[in-house]
Amino acid sequence: MPPSACPALAPEQLQRALALLDDEWLARDAELAPVLPVVLARGVGQDWHKAGTFRHHLVGVTRSLRLWQQPRDVCLLGLLHSVYGNAFVDLVKFDAASERQRLQQLIGPPAEHLVYLFCTISRAQFVQQVLAGQIAADGSLQVALHGPEPHASVRLSAYEVAAFIIVSMADTIEQWFSWQDEVYSRFPGTDTTRRQAVHWAASLWPGPMRPSARMCSQIAALGCALQHPALLGQLPLPPVFDGCRQPLPARDEAAACALYWSVVQLDQPLVDLDGATATLEQAVQLNPWVGEPQMVLAQLYLSAGRLPEAARAAEGALQCFCLWGNAWDKRVQWDAWIAWTRLLLQRASQGGWPERLDKLNNLALR
Repeated sequence: MPPSACPALAPEQLQRALALLDDEWLARDAELAPVLPVVLARGVGQDWHKAGTFRHHLVGVTRSLRLWQQPRDVCLLGLLHSVYGNAFVDLVKFDAASERQRLQQLIGPPAEHLVYLFCTISRAQFVQQVLAGQIAADGSLQVALHGPEPHASVRLSAYEVAAFIIVSMADTIEQWFSWQDEVYSRFPGTDTTRRQAVHWAASLWPGPMRPSARMCSQIAALGCALQHPALLGQLPLPPVFDGCRQPLPARDEAAACALYWSVVQLDQPLVDLDGATATLEQAVQLNPWVGEPQMVLAQLYLSAGRLPEAARAAEGALQCFCLWGNAWDKRVQWDAWIAWTRLLLQRASQGGWPERLDKLNNLALR
């Protein structure tokens, strides 16, 4: 098996992730819990949002930020990052013209200022400029506000740039899958002239639910931008991509996704494991930063009786899941990927994988 790029599974990182598996973790968070009833009262649990509801999205983004040990105001930005609406969604939960003071009283003026800025800037232009290396020497960035032309602009401070990069990373990994690869093709340079009726096949939600073939490399590039001298030290660096130090070439991501999906969709020979195993090994080599290919590879190793390799693959997968806080493959939720991976690791470490197919239905952690 190719070695995982993730470091050995750190007990403290695992414990941080396990504490967030419970659906009620946010209600127990002393800093965030007081805000939750106000957000829920605005009907976020009923609104559609990409791979789930708007509540799922807000909580998922915040979960990643908590795992990345971000401070209170950045976590609150994650929880409220679209509540004034923005250039991407029409889900306005607070009226910026009349309710800013109420939100300021709830979360404090500094955190509300971050939320307001994040909702009113051109997010696409922000991402474009960061990826183009246009952050100033002092870490600031001039960004247009979204809305009708002529566009006003605002200069973001180094702290705001760092916070918005980190929240953008969490926002992307929580929601992006193949449906958005189609409807937001080439984001942030999306062609907005494409007509829905012409591209009807691309528009059918949720589509095949394939992982994104292009956004991990963009998240990695955003993370690398945090190495800017004026941004270093502004906020804790997310632990993904080796602490935001490693890029992921776009071609490697695309190839890894295609290889992974070919195994998941049973496009490999079905009589023996060799072809599928080799295919997944190559996928992990190309993109070792997500857990799902390593997890599926661990199960193939277990099926072949290759227990030491299965243990290493399962541990690599578990580490990736614990670093992200969200699933790359959104066919099932993050907590389910972790639960199955822990079963694989336990079986690989303690011995044996069921020989009978029906026994897979009875697996449980011991």
